[in-house]
Amino acid sequence: MVNVAWPYANGPRHIGHVAGFGVPSDVYARYQRMKGNDVLMVSGTDEHGTPILVEADKEGVTPQELANRYNRVIANDLCNLGLSYDLFTRTTTKNHEHVVQEMFRQCLANGYIYKGTQKVAISPSTGRTLPDRYIEGECPICHAQGARGDQCDNCGNELDPDELINPVSKINGETPIFEETEHYFLDLPALAEANLAWLKTRKGWRPNVLNFSIGLFKEVKPRAITRDIDWGIPVPVPGWIDNPNKRLYVWFDAVIGYLSASIEWARRSGDPEAWRAWWNDPATPGYYFMGKDNITFHSQIWPSEMLAYNGEGSKGGEPGELGKLDLPEQVVASEFMTMEGKKFSSSRGIVIYVKDILSRYPVDAVRYYISAAGPESSDSDFTWAEFVRQNNEVLAASWGNLVNRVANLIAKNFGQIPPIVEEKMTDEDRALLAQSSAAFDTVGALIEQHRQKNALNDAMSLVGDINKYISATEPWKIKDDPERLGTVLHVAAQAVSDANHLLAPFLPHSSQKVWEALGGEGTFSPLPHIEEVNDLDDPEFTYPVITGKYVLGENVHPWKSEPIVAGAPVAKPTPIFAKIPTEAVDEELARFDADLKARREAEQARLDAEKAKLAAGEE
Repeated sequence: MVNVAWPYANGPRHIGHVAGFGVPSDVYARYQRMKGNDVLMVSGTDEHGTPILVEADKEGVTPQELANRYNRVIANDLCNLGLSYDLFTRTTTKNHEHVVQEMFRQCLANGYIYKGTQKVAISPSTGRTLPDRYIEGECPICHAQGARGDQCDNCGNELDPDELINPVSKINGETPIFEETEHYFLDLPALAEANLAWLKTRKGWRPNVLNFSIGLFKEVKPRAITRDIDWGIPVPVPGWIDNPNKRLYVWFDAVIGYLSASIEWARRSGDPEAWRAWWNDPATPGYYFMGKDNITFHSQIWPSEMLAYNGEGSKGGEPGELGKLDLPEQVVASEFMTMEGKKFSSSRGIVIYVKDILSRYPVDAVRYYISAAGPESSDSDFTWAEFVRQNNEVLAASWGNLVNRVANLIAKNFGQIPPIVEEKMTDEDRALLAQSSAAFDTVGALIEQHRQKNALNDAMSLVGDINKYISATEPWKIKDDPERLGTVLHVAAQAVSDANHLLAPFLPHSSQKVWEALGGEGTFSPLPHIEEVNDLDDPEFTYPVITGKYVLGENVHPWKSEPIVAGAPVAKPTPIFAKIPTEAVDEELARFDADLKARREAEQARLDAEKAKLAAGEE
């Protein structure tokens, strides 16, 4: 089970987002399919909560209209990036609502949800509830400035708005007032012992993720799971279900999306109960991919919700109709990626959107950079200079050039894959084939350990050694010995084919081209596609989903050395990778500076307008 963090549908996603949740999860899913394991990879757009309300209000559209727009934008971007979801859906489906409400009811029945009061932030100028994340101040824990009313990005702790020191509204700069209102709470203290005991059994987690997760339990308090807003999932209890101004808090419902998406996938596949193999069987591990700002929700909140539903906290209880739910096998969280030394920020213009970078550069160049230089276990910085260098020196000059050299030599001298003549084999030939075959174990082990940078580095080391083999054997000098020439080129082609298999999870688009360049036929590395579907429980509601067919033996090749076929026709290839002009670096930096200036001016103008309204007594 590959569960991928749900992108929030209040705008397009940038490269920092997909470096955390997107490419790493896809590499892992593709590898596991090649290994012969059944994989279910799900996610979708997270569409509830006050930020969407605020953005919709700003644009003069409904929250649903805003969510519809960005659901489509995000789905298209992630599909174009090649993320091989079995289902990428959304949280505004009736299916999701039903599953979330079932989770709430059983947690309530088991005694882990109770009613209480909480202070909420109110705008003194409008009287409206302020979104938690639109309140900023000093974090009471680490004392970082700019902490939000729902979470501090610096230390990762969850917060309530009234806990902030010197809180102000991001919308208009005013100081909010706080009033007590009635809410439902998830009793995290009653679940803490079971949650912590589970965490302490985890093996193979990245140390920073596990240590941070355990640290969350130093002080645990109940968390409100409802909000005073009119956008979200209705609270399924009498007196609340029809209240238009009470909804479930987005963090409670969004993490349930992994389960509801699995149920939707099963219903669409024609076997409505198929999801249970992924959720009610402890032998089926679930891996969750995200950025580090989401660790809390996946190592504390979501496990607590499942424990509450299962009745496995201090109050006991029993599972509901969904059965006993399996807790995560591993939370695979990446660190943060910055851009040219600055923290990504859409509102401040420090951003490169997925759509924009894919419109100007090859998709596998983007995937390679994220995999090679991404924030796997420490923060990393996206720079245009390094992006261009990696493409030109590694993809084009090393890997792409190797494929072209081998395919050109075969096309020119034989027009097809030549056979190996055993008598012409040397120790050097056998050593290379042994090395390329053994790489499946070493590279595969690293991917399974979520050390994808090292896995990619090992695969590219093989590419370097194949290049050295070509230089050492000098096939262009042995044309007068066609049997030896054919043997050398067959060995080189086999090693290139092996390297292509190793790189396929990272570079699915170009791996198809390499496969074809060496005479392969059919699909080598399947890609996802967009389908327009009707809501299963509300046929009038339509939306795009990402899906695909990924079947070992049909369109997925195995994670092992597959013998190339002597006699397969090989034509002169077209370049697999093209070099990016070095001038692109200055062009991109100039574009970045211009966008940054424009966005800063627009944001300042907006804030000035809000302050002017406030001074004039307008709403």
